[in-house]
Amino acid sequence: MSLAPRVVLVHRTTEYEELVARHGTHGQAAFFLSSRGRDIEEVAERHRRARQALTEVTSAIPLTWRQTRVERADLDRFLFGPEDVVVVVGQDGLVANVAKYLAGQPVLGIDADPGRNPGVLVRHRPADAAGLFASTQSGRGDVDELTMVEAVADDTQRLVALNEIYLGAVGHQTARYRLGLEGDGGVVEAQASSGVLIGTGTGATGWIRSVWQERGGRLPLPSPTDERLLWFVREAWPSPATGTSLVAGELAAATRLRLTVESERLVAFGDGMESDAVELTWGQTVRVGVCRERLRLVT
Repeated sequence: MSLAPRVVLVHRTTEYEELVARHGTHGQAAFFLSSRGRDIEEVAERHRRARQALTEVTSAIPLTWRQTRVERADLDRFLFGPEDVVVVVGQDGLVANVAKYLAGQPVLGIDADPGRNPGVLVRHRPADAAGLFASTQSGRGDVDELTMVEAVADDTQRLVALNEIYLGAVGHQTARYRLGLEGDGGVVEAQASSGVLIGTGTGATGWIRSVWQERGGRLPLPSPTDERLLWFVREAWPSPATGTSLVAGELAAATRLRLTVESERLVAFGDGMESDAVELTWGQTVRVGVCRERLRLVT
């Protein structure tokens, strides 16, 4: 007998909850904010909207389905099951945060605060939840299969991200490494920079786009479903020992960017989650390219 679907509600602690946890009471948090020219009511209202969205989505879950909740900070310790329906209630970035831990489960993005989020990944309102659950259960729901990026180290460590992967030094200080494209005739360049950024079409709405704009937008941006990545070296430094000729490019589905570490410690992390990073040391090699898995986002 197959298990009933389990709804996993993914959310994050609100700014209001963090303030009250830090300062002890609502009044003390209000005093702290007022001393900095802010009104706690603005923060408290966003908190109420987030909690109302969670309540509304929870009430729409079919009675025969199981359910659980996981906070953003606990994602790296949570075990998703193949029968899960993942419901992200919050910001676009929260969908990216959960993507790396999934293996084909459908994801529903619910915008908890319309008007503050672009709605690239949280495309639905809480009132849409009942209909989305029904279409998911019947198999009639449409999904976008969004391209992801992966980094695989020579010691088998693996990192997956929806938006982008950053490779560089802790604290974004100078990283030293050798960089090249596999299948490019063995051309490799020693570099010193503030890191390398490799992003997807989904990431082209965020960090990758800002770097792309600074470089004049010469490379065409991929769409979220394109099997194509963009990569940029940040602030490459020219010196007698390091070059700046390989600083940007595209990665097709079968192409890999290859980086060999020449620093004591570099890290790779995805979608801004520095707490869940792959650590690399001198002489290690990491290959970055299009990931075989996709994020199945319900449209």
